This record gives sequence, C-alpha cells and structure tokens, in this order.
Amino acid sequence: MLRLHKVYHRLSLLHFSPLSLPSSLPSSLSPPLPRLSLRHTHRFSLPSMATSRPRNLAPITALPAEDSAAAASNGTVSSSAAITTFADYEDDSSLGAGYRVPPPEIKDIVDAPPVPSLSFSPLRDKILFLKRRALPPLSELARPEEKLAGVRIDGKSNCRSRMSFYTGIGIHRILPDDTLGPETEVHGLPEGAKINFVTWSPDGCHLSFSIRVNQEDGDSSKFTVWIADVETGMARPLFQSPDIHLNAVFENYVWVDNFSLLVCTIPLSRGALPKKPLVPSGPKIQSNEEKNIIQVRTFQDLLKDEYDEDLFDYYARSQLVLASLDGATKEIGPPAVYTSMDPSPDHKYVLISSIHRPYSFTVPCGRFPKKVELWRADGKLVRELCDLPLAEDIPIAFNSVRRGKRSINWRSDKPSSLYWVETQDGGDAKLYINFNAMIIYILVDHWCSPFFHIYRGISWCDDSLALVYESWYKTRRIRTWVISPGAEDVAPRILFDRSSEDVYSDPGSPMLRRTQAGTYVIARIKKENDEGRYIILNGSGATPEGNIPFLDLFDINSGKKERIWESDKERYYETVVALMSDQEEGDLHLDLLKILISKESKTENTQYHFVRWPDKKLVQITSFPHPYPQLESLQKEMIRYQRKDGVQLTATLYLPPGYNPSTDGPLPCLVWSYPGEFKSKEAAGQVRGSPNEFPGIGPTSALLWLARGFAILSGPTIPIIGEGDEEANDRYVEQLVASAEAAVEEVIRRGVAHPKKIAVGGHSYGAFMTANLLAHAPHLFCCGIARSGAYNRTLTPFGFQNEDRTLWEATNTYVEMSPFMSANKIKKPILLIHGEEDNNSGTLTMQSDRFFTALKGHGALCRLVILPYESHGYTARESIMHVLWETDRWLYKYCVSSSSDAGSDSVKEKESIETTDAEKKVVATSGGGGKEESDIEYDEVHSLPRSSL
Repeated sequence: MLRLHKVYHRLSLLHFSPLSLPSSLPSSLSPPLPRLSLRHTHRFSLPSMATSRPRNLAPITALPAEDSAAAASNGTVSSSAAITTFADYEDDSSLGAGYRVPPPEIKDIVDAPPVPSLSFSPLRDKILFLKRRALPPLSELARPEEKLAGVRIDGKSNCRSRMSFYTGIGIHRILPDDTLGPETEVHGLPEGAKINFVTWSPDGCHLSFSIRVNQEDGDSSKFTVWIADVETGMARPLFQSPDIHLNAVFENYVWVDNFSLLVCTIPLSRGALPKKPLVPSGPKIQSNEEKNIIQVRTFQDLLKDEYDEDLFDYYARSQLVLASLDGATKEIGPPAVYTSMDPSPDHKYVLISSIHRPYSFTVPCGRFPKKVELWRADGKLVRELCDLPLAEDIPIAFNSVRRGKRSINWRSDKPSSLYWVETQDGGDAKLYINFNAMIIYILVDHWCSPFFHIYRGISWCDDSLALVYESWYKTRRIRTWVISPGAEDVAPRILFDRSSEDVYSDPGSPMLRRTQAGTYVIARIKKENDEGRYIILNGSGATPEGNIPFLDLFDINSGKKERIWESDKERYYETVVALMSDQEEGDLHLDLLKILISKESKTENTQYHFVRWPDKKLVQITSFPHPYPQLESLQKEMIRYQRKDGVQLTATLYLPPGYNPSTDGPLPCLVWSYPGEFKSKEAAGQVRGSPNEFPGIGPTSALLWLARGFAILSGPTIPIIGEGDEEANDRYVEQLVASAEAAVEEVIRRGVAHPKKIAVGGHSYGAFMTANLLAHAPHLFCCGIARSGAYNRTLTPFGFQNEDRTLWEATNTYVEMSPFMSANKIKKPILLIHGEEDNNSGTLTMQSDRFFTALKGHGALCRLVILPYESHGYTARESIMHVLWETDRWLYKYCVSSSSDAGSDSVKEKESIETTDAEKKVVATSGGGGKEESDIEYDEVHSLPRSSL
C-alpha cells in the first residue's frame, strides 16, 4: 500500500509487458534443443484428430499475417509448418527432434495478441494505451547475461536481462461524458523502438520513457531517455549528447519537478570492461572464525570471487545527472551503486540510497552494506541518515528483519518530512518481545516522539490521522492502529484486530487519493450535513458464496459503516481500481465521487468503466476483444466439498463448451493446484475468489486443455493445517492426500471425470505436491506433470516455502515430505520440466536432474525436459510451445489413452501404500510447506481434447 503511486508508475508498467520479436535470429544464437531424458517401456495408440476434437467449438481465428511472418522469421515454428497430430505421439523416434508445437487448438490461443496496459494521467484527464507484442523468441533469452549478486544483467544494454518492453504508446483524452477521445500516437521514435519505464511528469504534461533499438548484431543498444509532449504526442531525446545512456540495473530516473529529471547514467569515465585474470591471485576462501550464526536460504546467482565483485561494480555503478527539459544537464554526486532516488513532495530534497563494499558471496545485493543520504535537489549533501553494515545474519524465522534503520520514506502528507523504523529485538523474530519495531518521524531537523509496534506499514492522511499496520506470522494476527501524528497527547488505539487468514472478516483498505504534490494519502470524505470523520474502505468482500468487492463509508471515530457500492454478485465480478475524483485539494464530497472499476464475468473478458456518484451510472471506456473466442462459452463453476477430517474445501471446475455430462459421459480430467498453510480449519475452509471472474488463460495455463476436451479442476484447495503449537508441515503428506482424495471423489461423483483418467500437475511448489501425490496416493491419478519443482528438501536446509525451521531442527519433516525419498514408490508416469537457468530460491535445476535419476534408478516411467535459457517461469515462444507439446503428448498417452498397462489396478495401488506400519507412520507424520521465498505466481490451470471414451 505504501508508495503505491511510485510502484504503479515506475514498476508495474514493465512487469506486464512482454519482450518483442526481432526480425531475425542470428546464426550465432541458434537455439539449443531442449535436453530430454526418457524412460518408458511401452507405447499407446491414440484416437485420431477427428474423433478427439471437442464438439461445438467456435472456429479458430487465424493469426494476423504480420504475427505469422514474425513467428516464421524468429527461429520459431511458423503457423504454416507441419503441426503435430495425435498420430505423431505414437512415433517415439521423433521425441528428441527439436522444438515442437502443440495442436492448433492450443497454439492459436497462446499466439493471440495481448491487450494493451493502461496508465492514467496524474490529473485523471488522459489515459495511455501501452501496446505490447506476444511471446518473445528464444534468441532474446540466449543473449549473454552476467549473474551477479542475485541480479541478472544484460551487459550490452546495461540493464536487467530479459526485460520486456512496449512497442507503442497511444494517448486518449477523457471527455466530459467520461468517454475516450481519438488516439494520439506518440511519434518521432526510431524504427523498432523498445519502450520501457513510462512515467508521467507530475503535472501530466509530459511523458518520460526509455528506448532501445536492435543493432546489426541482433543485440539491443543501450538505453536513451526520451520525452514526449502529451498534447501533440511528439517525442524527442532528453539529452542532446548521444553518448549519455541510462544505467537501468537498479534505479533509472525520477521526475524531480515538472521540468527536470534525475537520471542514473553510465559514467562517461567508466573505461573498459574488467578482464578476468587467467591465473587467480589465490584460493577462494570464506571464513567464520568469529563463530557467527549465518543461516540463509538457497539464493542463486551470487558473487563468486573478486572478479565478480569488479564486474558487479562496473555494470551497477551510476553517475547521477540532473537534466532539464530545456536541455541543460548537471552531474551531481560521485559515481556509486545507486539503488533508489526519491524526491520529497515539495521537490526540495532527494532521498538517495546506495550499496557499497564489502560485498558478500553468501547473500544477494539486497543485503549488502547500504547507505541512505538526504540531498538537496541540486545535489548538495544535507546529512547521512544511516550506513548499514552487511546483513548476512538475518535470522530465517518469518518476521525477522535487518538491524538498524529501514523503510526510510517521505511522509506523503508533508512537504519534506522523513520517517523510518528500527527493530527493538535485534531483528530475530524468535526473540519476540511483544513489540519489535519503532517508527520515528522527523521534519528535517525536528525530532518527534517514537511509536512502538510490530511494524508492517503505514498510510498517512494528515497530522490528525494515520493508519499503522502490524502483523505477526506465528499467530497470523494483524492489527490496524489509528494514530494522530501531530498530537503527542493522543494515544494510539486499535482500529482492527483480526486473523490474517480470516478473509471473511477483512474490513478492506483505505482508498488513497493523489495530492497536488504527486503523493498519495488516505482520502478524507465529507457527507452532506454530517460532521463525521469519514474514509472509504475498499474490500474484496470474501463470503461463503465468493468474493463480492465493496466500498464502505467508514467513520473513523465511531467505527460505523455504510455500504456505498458493491459488485454485481449475480453475474459480474467488479473491482475498484482507483479513485478518479481527486484533482482538488481537501476533503472529497461523497456526491461528487468518481471511481474506475474493472468488470468481467465467466464469459466476458475484463473491461474498464467509470462510476460517478450519486447515480452510480457505469460508462464503459474499453472494448477489448475476447482473447480466445474458441472458449467463449466454456463452463465454469465454483464447487465446495469436504475433506474426511471435516475441513471445507473449494475448487473451480471448468468444462469444455457444449459439454453435457448426462449425454457425453465422463471426461479425462486435469487437476492443477498449489498447497497452502493455515493455522485453523475454519480459515482453511473459507472461500477465496469469485465464481464470476473471467477465466484468464496464460501461455502455460491448464485451461488451454479445455480446447482439447478435458475437464479442468483448477486450484482445489490443499490446506496444510497446523493448529496451536503444531507446525503445518508435520502432517503434510497426510493432509495432502486427504485433500486430493476429496477433490477426486467430488469430480467423479459429479460424473464429469473418468476415474482412471485423472491427471495431476503443478508448478514450483505445485510440482512438489504432484510428485508427493504420485508417491503417496497413486490410486488417485493416472499420471503427473511437475514443472520447476524442488523434490529433495535436504538441499534447502535453512527453510523453504513457509517452513522456517532448519533441517537440523525438523529432520523427520524435511525427509518425510521430500518425494525424492519416496522415489521408489512412484509407479505412475511423471513428466518433469525445468528451466536450465532457474533463479528461484530452492528450485535449482539439479532438483529435477537428481529426482529423475532417482526415478530412473527404480524403473519408473518418467521423462525429463530441461529448457535452455529458461528461468523459473518460461518466457520464450519456442520453450512455451514445446512445454505445451510435451504436456499434451503426456496427457494423451497416459491419461486419455490410459489403461491397466500404465500401472496396477487402482485398488491394488491404494493397498500398496498401506502395507506396512512403517509406511503408515510416514504418512501420518509427514509435513508440508508454503511458497518459495521468491516464487513466481502463475495462472497454472491446464487442459486437453475430449476423445470417444
């Protein structure tokens, strides 16, 4: 919630934009083939394309000629290339023959052009449509990158590697009737410009953004900063000199005021790239003769030696340049590894953060020594606020923090007032002493009184009101305090005190308004003839029937609520995106409110609307086409069922268009999920999500197989519950199997899933789940797909997911919940897929390598696919298409065409895992986990075609 405006304008734009497709694939970067390993002893015949095609599907829309041409010239398989047919799956001689593409029912959905991203002007009078391209080619990922201090760097462009970008910017004026005017395209850009870091000036008159272009060698050029006039759309470079380039490894640039920017540039005096010595100066030595306790998770891409340290400095060091729109420039401060620049609301000061040596070979750069300084806007140093030492010793217990000042920020309701927090217990959550942090705020030179609490964030309003948030993971308690920052005699009071897991009791978060200084504060609302002190709470509205988002007018003094808006719960799912009536200073009048909402349904994709008070009439401002008309009439239902221990479970059941269980019979079914941890059965059983949400289908989503006739059970809740002093993972396997049994029984009871044709799959911790289910519940599933998982928890000895005990503190839990240790029990076919360059904590690529070796050593039917250049999530078109082909093939061979040959009878399998007391004990005492520390969340729902069963 804090600094939301900064995140929105400077980070989210990059996050949602994909890489574009270069016109050619350099021969030097011809993609390597996926690494395949296979062990199987028999093959199955598959039904023909004609008999397994789903009925009642809309015609498949052909790709635009431009996209088809791009795909053909990218090193990817063009739309006119030979498409794999079901009969091809019978020919095992083709299994290692390069990158493949899935059947057209899947491929055409994935290749559909993406909708643009949106960004509103500071004055809410204009909107940007930021245009994107579809999946990038593998050549983008194949470019050389440096892996330094937890960061992957593209040395050619001096930025983070694998950066996405926009291909164009369209500007629309919001007319008085809330409709959009004609588009003004930003023009004057070089051909093939790759656009990043799109930012509005504080007054909304200009846009700033960076540009790269492809060079003759196929690499992108370095970044240049550009400015565009919002009225005309005319763009021009910010710097007159062509030699000044942006350093985009960490911070890039910020608007200091309406007419000038502070830019991180590559120092002109940087010199040549450091050369790696042919002979090392000595051995690599790490020492702990001081007997410090250093426990860290399995971080990736760390510095390895002195050369890496020099290389990190070379790429990360910046020179700050103050640049005016009139062309004037001024270097300020010395070159350093600057990580953030934050101007004060009154534009007089800048908060500057940087990291410096000594570096570490044990932790990533976020824990390197950190200096925070206060500068005047002209670059003159005012004071050093802190210089924090290397933080290798942050305890692994959740809620543990770095010692010293942290979260140093500007108060958003003051011209130039800073605040920060400091730990009071040494940062170790295991030494919890009731209150573990202190918030301090200053007005440049004037110190104010501290307020103590378990700090997790703050929302400012004014001297009479701020909301402070605290949380404690062990108990799952979260509290919201009301404080009066300008009145030392007013004691803080608790506004809300609840369990973070109890989504039904969530009162919502205060809506923020933009100030004329460009910051965001809690919106104060005034009501006609009412002296109450009101704010608006924006909530997700979780209920047993699903989420029904709402806005409540909330009296901060009395605690009384009045519902002023609620989503249409019968057909649509509507959410509040932003407050749009905040152009004037002061309190906002209730009858003049204007908000932006998103609106969607099971069959209608997301569109954006304005809503005005008092009549609350909706005005639609976007008309994005349906992204996959082939599945426009898919069937979606949120279902509820019960685990054998009484825990209520939920899932979303998807069925193909036109499917009727009474006439068509049961379908092959794909179950795709991800476990989660809870402290209570009641919280675990609560419904999350809405039955009216539009089914977004990502490039690797399980829902793709709806187009192939599969039933998809998406996100069945797999709660791992540890009540009281019990840890959830201590009964991981027992609860995992019980949840899966309940889900499978429900889809069979409904008649939509064939009992012997149910597959299970997941990504990351979902892959860990998949392997465990095939080991401990083989009677439930015919096969599994496990992507980018970790299977041996002894390789992550200092915690994983939401497990903060070490291997030595919970040895049995680590061992018993590791499917690697049960590789001898896995008899059903399992497909393992992993990115060769996985950078996620815990899911090293060797996890899949070693698990495959263990499976193969016990004669398991298994296949391992290693994707060159891919990380934890998969990006390149070639890789994604191949993953879909592998998954489609696996599901057809071992799910659609499954028979008793693929494994023993389900009853015998169930008996086989319950034969000995020792095995029963393992099931009863095994534990589970939560999400990896840097886990990437995906829409992981998968799907396939209906055959004549």
